[in-house]
Amino acid sequence: MVMSALIEIEVAYAPSPTVQHLLKLTVPADITIAEAINLSGLPEIDLKKHAIGIFSEPRALTDKVSAGDRIEIYRPLLIDPMVARRLRVKQTAVRASGAHSQRNK
Repeated sequence: MVMSALIEIEVAYAPSPTVQHLLKLTVPADITIAEAINLSGLPEIDLKKHAIGIFSEPRALTDKVSAGDRIEIYRPLLIDPMVARRLRVKQTAVRASGAHSQRNK
């Protein structure tokens, strides 16, 4: 029986802004990202809903991992970044107009 070489990787997942998991794993060298995530034992991960990357670069679940890789599991966005930006700009404009009207009194 031929044994596959083992490599060390990390799996990172933050299910909320206050809870973060960073697991170091020793896995077979020919393992895919999906297999590594499943081996990590992390709960509540629906691989159909979460984006996956290695060191901030998007990857497919079928990609193979390499020694030293950090697999990152990203939470779905709560709000579209462009919508969030528009809301911040609008709030800043409202605050600025309120400060301006206070000075003119």
